[in-house]
Amino acid sequence: MSLLARSAAPLRQVAVRARAAPVRSMHGEYKHIPFNYDKKGIFGLKVASYLIFGFSIPFGAAWYQLSKSSGSS
Repeated sequence: MSLLARSAAPLRQVAVRARAAPVRSMHGEYKHIPFNYDKKGIFGLKVASYLIFGFSIPFGAAWYQLSKSSGSS
């Protein structure tokens, strides 16, 4: 048996295990997200505001630095 054939056998076993059904818990509904998203409109508004605020921070910092340097000369 060649080295290549021997190394491919464990990969096939991993692939078979990956296709198996995941283990389910018997403790009721499992929510793995640490926040509530039942009201999709409010949730979308919160996510959008978070992303817009996070994206605008570098631009605000750049504006502040540029206005600070132009005022001193």
